[in-house]
Amino acid sequence: MNASSPNPRSPGSAGVSAVLALVLAIISFFALAIGGLGFLSLLTETDIISVPGLGQLPGVIGMVSAVAVFALLLGVVLRAAHPSYFASIGVALATALVHLGAVWITASGTGDGPVSAGTAVGQLVLGGASALIAASALIAAWGGIALRRTRAQHPQWPWEKRGE
Repeated sequence: MNASSPNPRSPGSAGVSAVLALVLAIISFFALAIGGLGFLSLLTETDIISVPGLGQLPGVIGMVSAVAVFALLLGVVLRAAHPSYFASIGVALATALVHLGAVWITASGTGDGPVSAGTAVGQLVLGGASALIAASALIAAWGGIALRRTRAQHPQWPWEKRGE
C-alpha cells in the first residue's frame, strides 16, 4: 500500500472519512447545544425563551435550522483533503446567526409579530444562549475537522513493528 491509501491499516492513514467526521460532528453539536442550553436554563432558573404566548415552536425551528446549516457548511468544509481549522469559526458564526434568524421568523408568525420576535431574539443574545450555540458549533466543527485531518494509525505491538 502507498502512503496516500485510504486504508486505515496502511502505514499512511488517510484519516476519518468526511461522512463519518460530519456525522460525529453533527451529533456532537446537537448534544453540546441541547445540554448547554439545559444547563444554562438550570443555572439561571429561567426559560431560554420566556415570551408569553410564544410556545416552543420558535426554539424548535431555530435549533433544526441551526443543525441543518451546521451540517451543510461543515459538509462543504470537510470535502477538502486537508480542511482548515479556521473554517470552524465561520461555521460557528453562521450557525448562531441562522438560529437567531429562524427564531425571529418563526416568532414573528406565531407570537404578537415583530415585538415578540425581537424580545425572543433579545433574550437569546443577552441571556447567553446564542453564545452557547456558537461555542457548541465551534467545538463540534473543530472536532470534525480534526477527525478529518488526523493521520493516526492503529496501535501495534512491538513485534508487529519488526516487519516494517
